[in-house]
Amino acid sequence: MEATEINHKIRIGKRIAELRKERGLSQFQLAQLTGIDSSNIGKIELGKYNPSLEILSRIGNALGVEIDFRAVQ
Repeated sequence: MEATEINHKIRIGKRIAELRKERGLSQFQLAQLTGIDSSNIGKIELGKYNPSLEILSRIGNALGVEIDFRAVQ
């Protein structure tokens, strides 16, 4: 796995964690809203899981944000 891919996963995960915390949600609550296992939410936030577009879309919807692919460069 390339370093840039790892950096993208970490940046995406950190941003998801920031948004979740800003909304006062726990990982468990976000998992319930998205239908994603809470352990996978934790892995995504740590950059240890590469989420599919489907999963990113569910997380974005639950957090009330649009996914912008230009943000990851």
